[in-house]
Amino acid sequence: MGLLESINQPNDLAHLTANQLEELAREIREFLVSNVAKTGGHLGPNLGVVELTLGIHRVFDSPRDSVIFDTGHQSYVHKLLTGRRNFDSLRQRGGLSGYPERAESEHDIVESSHASSSLSWADGISRAHQINGEGDRYTVVVIGDGALTGGMTWEALNNIAADKNRRVVIVVNDNGRSYAPTIGGFANHLADLKVDLQNQLDKVRLDRRYDKALDAIRRRLQSGGKAGNAFYRGLHGMKAGIKDVMVPHGLFEDLGMKYVGPIDGHDQEAVESALTAAKNFAGPVIVHAITEKGHGYAPAVADADDMFHAVGVIDPETGKGVSTSTSTSWTSVFADEIKKISDERQDIVGITGAMLIPVGLKPMAEAHPERVIDVGIAEQHAIAMSAGLAYGGQHPVVALYATFLNRGFDQLLMDVALHKAGVTIVLDRSGVTGPDGASHHGMWDLALLQFIPGLHMAAPRDAKTLREELREAVAINDAPTVVRYPKGSVGEEIPALTRYADGVDVLAQTGEPNPESGQRDVLIVTVGAFAQLGLDVAARLEREDVSVTVVDPRWVMPVPSSIVDSAAQHRIVVSLEDGVRAGGVGSRIRQEMRASGVDTALNELGLPAEFIKHASRNEILEEVGLTAERITEDLLAQLSGRKVPYARGKGEKPKQTRNSNPEAQ
Repeated sequence: MGLLESINQPNDLAHLTANQLEELAREIREFLVSNVAKTGGHLGPNLGVVELTLGIHRVFDSPRDSVIFDTGHQSYVHKLLTGRRNFDSLRQRGGLSGYPERAESEHDIVESSHASSSLSWADGISRAHQINGEGDRYTVVVIGDGALTGGMTWEALNNIAADKNRRVVIVVNDNGRSYAPTIGGFANHLADLKVDLQNQLDKVRLDRRYDKALDAIRRRLQSGGKAGNAFYRGLHGMKAGIKDVMVPHGLFEDLGMKYVGPIDGHDQEAVESALTAAKNFAGPVIVHAITEKGHGYAPAVADADDMFHAVGVIDPETGKGVSTSTSTSWTSVFADEIKKISDERQDIVGITGAMLIPVGLKPMAEAHPERVIDVGIAEQHAIAMSAGLAYGGQHPVVALYATFLNRGFDQLLMDVALHKAGVTIVLDRSGVTGPDGASHHGMWDLALLQFIPGLHMAAPRDAKTLREELREAVAINDAPTVVRYPKGSVGEEIPALTRYADGVDVLAQTGEPNPESGQRDVLIVTVGAFAQLGLDVAARLEREDVSVTVVDPRWVMPVPSSIVDSAAQHRIVVSLEDGVRAGGVGSRIRQEMRASGVDTALNELGLPAEFIKHASRNEILEEVGLTAERITEDLLAQLSGRKVPYARGKGEKPKQTRNSNPEAQ
């Protein structure tokens, strides 16, 4: 039996020798490559934190000592060391989450994997320990993959550093993706000398006696009148100058925190020595570890783009993807079109938050590097900055994952919308994203943006309408615009039968209006990629002799007037959206209908206001009832008066319509 099979809890690591730890690290990397290759997941980051995670669990006592990962995609090794080796269904329905999850283990704390929040958690947890009289408990944070670029981390550091007795150890996992290496033999020699000397300096500086001695000398000199004070200032200045040359502590110690490092994050002895020194200091300490993303797996290390940050199913031997799909992704359509637009317009500026490749801005960056800005994990800054760019005559296009828009909401409301700034926000991976789970479903945006004054929101249904609506969005220079689309492949083009004057597309119309009332049975309003679902429902209803109109608003906010007028000409309306139905597009349509005196029943179909666990997109949609079969069944019951909301009677005329001819709108 291998060593990994004998590790069921962190305490099992205590008796291992240095050679056994080296063997265990090798087994863990082999396990990760073999298993993640089958399911997909965050491979590169976890290969880089093996020794760090081993060291943390050997030096500290989880779960009594709290261990937090920022971001949580670095937690696979932690899962293995806490007894979770069932990776066969990683990120699949009923299987292990790709992030920490409290339901899986008492060792998991922070489930949300929106980066840069860990230090705020650590500040709160460590304060709670003090309040509870448990000041001897430690809070350990592993922060990396760019999370320190988030401003929230510095707000937290400012507070953590204020209490010299708070037992917080912050492990900065510097995986080399943010800094270019210094080249040359002399530089390498200096680096080696610096690390050797610094290891000795760290041992001294993390000894409480060192601080006590310095305080005693300071008090003695400062009590010695002008001469003593002058001598103290001279010594203090010389000490600071020497430290700045020999120890790259800089900003961290300026905040008042002890700094250790940099250390080799793949040297187990160095890792444990630094962590032990930090623990013994019993106050807030930064441990700076240099690691290599993808360490130990040649295909990952050779991947210049992101070192296998996240992979699909791959061949473990070569690292090459095994999928033979040639389908086009939504992201690639955007990437191609925004590059074309930026070629045509010199005022287009792309902005991303540490995701140049995932959101599709790389082609534009290659063509126009001076007009693409990566702000790091700082969505608040990105959106507020875009208001300034708009004021300066540019048209910013801020490309984000939909789930991360939440973090910049205040800036969108008060900096962009209030100032009527011409800013376009492109939301990738909107709706149900699948295996990344609750923190990554982009299901909140439709409801979140409904009440922002002046905002225009588009939801394209296919590649053609994405290109079209993106161009329409960047043509608006006096209000914010949003274009949102899901994760994955774009389906076939869905042509329109006709387009109303206000831009609404009619995708299908079956049957004839009732001769007595002049109305059809069902109006289906589809949002974005749910257009095909609406057409599938219409085809099923047609077989039941139900007359149907399917429309795609294209721009779902503000609600086009022809949607309201069409609603008056049908017995019942159903809206289909891949966002939370509470406060979503359907709710907004209902409000507009009531404001216009249209009394047609409306059924808003969307996602429940719940945190939805990881599973495939189809599995989730089936579970929440967003399937053609279920929707058709419910509509037939509503048309027959067996289920609320009840449809208007077949021959019953609507009480009021705003306009009997939607084509005129």
